[in-house]
Amino acid sequence: MIKAMIKASGRLAVVLFFSAMLCACVSQPVMRMPPPVITHAPIAEAPMPPPPPPMVIPHPIYKVGDPYQVGSTWYYPKEQPDYNETGIASWYGADFHGMLTADGEVFDRTAISGAHPTLPMPVNVRVTNLENGRSLVVRVNDRGPFVNGRIIDVSEHAADLLGFRQSGTARVRVTFLGRADLFGPGLAPPAQETPPEIAMAVPAAPVTEVQKSELAPIAGARVEKGAVTAANLPMQIQKIEIAPLEAVADGRVTSVPVPPITAIYVQAGAFTNVINASTVAARLQSTGARVFPGQKDGRPIYRVRIGPFQQVQDADAALARVQALGHNDVQIVVDSVTS
Repeated sequence: MIKAMIKASGRLAVVLFFSAMLCACVSQPVMRMPPPVITHAPIAEAPMPPPPPPMVIPHPIYKVGDPYQVGSTWYYPKEQPDYNETGIASWYGADFHGMLTADGEVFDRTAISGAHPTLPMPVNVRVTNLENGRSLVVRVNDRGPFVNGRIIDVSEHAADLLGFRQSGTARVRVTFLGRADLFGPGLAPPAQETPPEIAMAVPAAPVTEVQKSELAPIAGARVEKGAVTAANLPMQIQKIEIAPLEAVADGRVTSVPVPPITAIYVQAGAFTNVINASTVAARLQSTGARVFPGQKDGRPIYRVRIGPFQQVQDADAALARVQALGHNDVQIVVDSVTS
């Protein structure tokens, strides 16, 4: 009996539960969310490619240039036909390929060219790698380098030929050869060698033969014999043949003897007066500057130097210390250890 009552009450509970659920469904209708509205944003158009760089038109000119300043250092371009200096060379390539050089040419990383802070442009110089003896004629047509007292920046291909592209720098000697042809790798032709302002300064001499004849003597006039002699006439201009100079930037590499051991110095000046040199050395005493006596063109010269160094980085650091003291007329040079 009790079991029957429990079963009956269980069935009643189930019936009541489902009844309540049914009532809830009837009294609270199900809310259906509206379908989402999908908006399609316009597809972004592919960005327009940048316009092609403007065509670089070369306009080469012979140029010496005015004094200019880079950072705290002033540079004074000038004619330097006796230029023969040593220092550290570097190279430049892809970042400047196709850009105009300082004299209006187009820089080509595959050509044999270079940049110098003060030489005229374009000129041909011989660059000799003092570390391996490779020597090459380079056409200087740009300004630079302006980093750590470097003496010259050569094109990437020139650095390859000189054997220092991988290392980045080299100890070199740079020797002036002559003014370069504006439109070729060789030396300038005679028409380009004479600046126009000099060539046009006086009228040109006649190029055709001048007809002349003796004047008839004037009656009663006194004639002085022997007044005009060859000794007081202007000397006849002689044509001087100049031997051809192997100074063409055509990529030919030669091998030359170089010192077996070289060292790097930071040079803060070269003086003919030992007192002036000593004054500068005393001012830079904290950097280890000393006066190095020497000879140049048969005359005494006194160089103020810091060093020697064997690593370029050490020379760079010494140069920075000198410049920090306000002495900007400083350069890095290379010399044999016996000098």
